[in-house]
Amino acid sequence: MTGPGLPAPTAPKKRPAWVVGGATIVSFVVLLWLVELWDSLTDHRLDSNGIRPLETDGLWGILFAPLLHANWEHLMANSVPALVLGFLMTLAGMSRFIYATAIIWILGGFGTWLIGNIGAHCPYVGVHCEANHIGASGLIFGWLAFLIVFGFFTRKVWEIVVGVIVLLAYGGVLFGMLPGTPGVSWQGHLCGAIAGVVAAYLLSGPERKARQARKRPSQLTS
Repeated sequence: MTGPGLPAPTAPKKRPAWVVGGATIVSFVVLLWLVELWDSLTDHRLDSNGIRPLETDGLWGILFAPLLHANWEHLMANSVPALVLGFLMTLAGMSRFIYATAIIWILGGFGTWLIGNIGAHCPYVGVHCEANHIGASGLIFGWLAFLIVFGFFTRKVWEIVVGVIVLLAYGGVLFGMLPGTPGVSWQGHLCGAIAGVVAAYLLSGPERKARQARKRPSQLTS
């Protein structure tokens, strides 16, 4: 209510995008640590809910696997990349971050479910070992791939610069998509990265369409 001598009400200040993005990513990593704390207190029973390739009930692991880690060392190795890359993802816009994360989470997880048994190592000769893929690294590889290629789809200078910086800083970890290290889900890394490229292409649609529209010659009639 306003009147003579009374100041007009002011709209609440909108928080900067980087503050919202930072709070979102920190909250996600805190959630990972809370899940691992509960998992440790319950004798790691949650870890059995990972992605078990080509098993019907293993499909549920697509939803849970990125939240689960084998131990504290596994979680600590994923925490810093998740904070850095996740925060950079939010700079492309929160809606894009949410959609990209959903695509990487589901598509990357489904790809892991399909090929997760390929090249699986078993420490016991002559015994069949059931693969169980857990960890946020598939999601992290998806964010990494998204950031590297997104700018080349949108043709925005600052997004290209971010992609180049990310490639220089984290490009070496892309070798984690190759088989050869026992106990490491290269299949999850590979599928996450592929899903990240798919997400970048799909979510750069508005910029690509606008670029195509600018290229079309205007029609003249006589």
